[in-house]
Amino acid sequence: MAGIPHDEYEPRSGFEKWMDSRLPIIRLLYDTLMIPTPKNLNWWWIWGIVLAFALALQIVTGVILAMHYTPNVDLAFASVEHIMRNINGGTFLRYLHLNGASLFFFAVYVHIFRGLYYGSYKAPREVTWIIGMLIYLLMMATGFMGYVLPWGQMSFWGATVITGLFGAIPFVGDALQTWLLGGPAVGNPTLNRFFALHYLLPFIIAALVIVHIWAFHTTGNNNPAGVEVRRGSKEEAKRDTVPFWPYFVIKDLFALVAILVVFFAIVGFMPNYLGAPENYVEANPLVTPAEIVPEWYFLPFYAILRAFTADVWVVQIANFISFGIIDAKFFGVLAMFGAILVMALVPWLDTSSVRSGRYRPMFKWWFWLLVLDFIVLTWAGARPAEPPYSTISLIGAAYWFAYFLVILPLLGVIEKPLPQPATIEEDFNAHYPTAKTPGE
Repeated sequence: MAGIPHDEYEPRSGFEKWMDSRLPIIRLLYDTLMIPTPKNLNWWWIWGIVLAFALALQIVTGVILAMHYTPNVDLAFASVEHIMRNINGGTFLRYLHLNGASLFFFAVYVHIFRGLYYGSYKAPREVTWIIGMLIYLLMMATGFMGYVLPWGQMSFWGATVITGLFGAIPFVGDALQTWLLGGPAVGNPTLNRFFALHYLLPFIIAALVIVHIWAFHTTGNNNPAGVEVRRGSKEEAKRDTVPFWPYFVIKDLFALVAILVVFFAIVGFMPNYLGAPENYVEANPLVTPAEIVPEWYFLPFYAILRAFTADVWVVQIANFISFGIIDAKFFGVLAMFGAILVMALVPWLDTSSVRSGRYRPMFKWWFWLLVLDFIVLTWAGARPAEPPYSTISLIGAAYWFAYFLVILPLLGVIEKPLPQPATIEEDFNAHYPTAKTPGE
C-alpha cells in the first residue's frame, strides 16, 4: 500500500524471479492479499466481498442467459419462457440473475450507508467515494435496462414511464427521448439498444470496481475509529494493521457464506417475491397496468420523483422564476437526480473535522433518521401516488435534501464531538482487551 510501510514481496524461486522481471503479476497478487488493513474493522466492512460476488454472479449468469435470449419484441417474452422451460438449469439461472440484482443493490445500499456513518468519504478518500457513486449510477442504468428485457407488461410500461422523463427536459427533451428509444415510442429498436447496453455496462462496472479498489488501496482503508494508520515506521504500522490475508479474508468469507444461505433460500423457495406479477404477462401497448411500479431498489428515488407535484409551493416558485420552463414533471426529474447528486457531494457538504459518526452524538440521531427516511421512501414509492402516500413522500424527500444540504453543514459547526482514540491500536485494545496482534 502506498505510503504505509509494509513487507515487500521478494521472489524466491527462479520462476518467480523470471516472471517478476517480465510480468509482476505475482507481486500484484501478493500486494493485494497482504495489504496492511486496519485491525479494528468491524462486521460492517464485510459487504465489499458480497458486492464482488454479486457482480461476478451477474456477469456469469448474464452471459449464459444472453446465449438463449432473443432481443426482438415478437420473440423476447417467448425466449425468456424458453429459458425457463426448455434449457437445462434455465429456471435456476434466471432466478439467480433476477434475485442477484436485488442482492447487489441491497449490499450497495448497506455499503453506502456504512460509508456515510463512518465518514469514508472524507479526505483523502473523496475520489474513492466519487468512483463508488459512478458505479452506483451505472448499476441503476444496468438494472433498469435489464428490467425491460423480459418484455412483460411492467417491462414495457416501466420503460415508457422512465424514458418519458427525458422528454421533460426543456428544449432537448423530445430529441433526447427519441434518440434513447431509437424511435417515437418504446419498440424493437429500444429493446435492442437496452439489450446491448445491459450486456456491456457490467464490464464497465467491473473496470470501475478495479479503479475503486486501487483508489482505497492507495489511500488506505477507513476504519470505525476514523483515525489513520501510523506511517512513521514499519513497526508502528504493524501495530495498527494486520495483513488482509488470512485475517479479513476468512472473516469476509464466513460472512459471505451466511448471506448466501439466505440468498439461496430466497432463490429456491420464493424467487418471485420481489417481482411484479404483471411481468409474467406479455407486453401489450394497448393495456396499461393499474399501477406501474419499478423494482424495489429504485423505489426511494421514484417516490422523490413523484413527490413534487404542481401544487407544491417550491415547484410553483421554480415554475414562476423560470417563466414556465421548470414544470412539475421536470422538477421531479431534477429532484430524483439531485437526490443522488447530494450523496456524491457529501465530502464537501460535511463540514465536521471528525470522520467517524461513532464520536458525533448529534450526528447519530440525524443519520439514523436518514436511514428510516430511506426505508419510508422505499415503502411510499410502492404505494399509489395519492394522499396520504404523496404527502409522506414529500416529507421524506424534504428531509433527504435537508440532511445533506442543511443539517450536515450545520452539525460541523455546532456539534461537540466525543474524545477520539489517538491510534487504531488504542481503539482496538479498548474493544478487544484480550486480543493479541499476530506476532506478539
